Amino acid sequence: MNLLLKIIITSVIVLILANFLPGVYVNGFTTALIVAVVLGLLNIFIKPILVLLTLPVTVLTLGLFLLIINALMIVLCSQIVDGFKVETFLTAIIFSVLLSVSQSIMNGLLGINK
Repeated sequence: MNLLLKIIITSVIVLILANFLPGVYVNGFTTALIVAVVLGLLNIFIKPILVLLTLPVTVLTLGLFLLIINALMIVLCSQIVDGFKVETFLTAIIFSVLLSVSQSIMNGLLGINK
């Protein structure tokens, strides 16, 4: 049940961010649901591989390179999902930071554990 709630929360946050952040476009709620699922799958399967491969750079930048990896996940998701578009890499970085912070706040308010 927590997984379904997290997907819905992420979908709503994606829709809200797309309305307020220039350069991010989502066609509708169903597209936002697909974006939430695809981002979850990318974070489960692709992100750990990228984190492992870029570990020396991540250590040298004191973890800031993880922002780049998160933005890459957003860009990859925009390439996979029709109806979801992120125009620039800087927009992807800002979107990923805002999405992560918003998810943390909502999960904390609703008492959803990892």
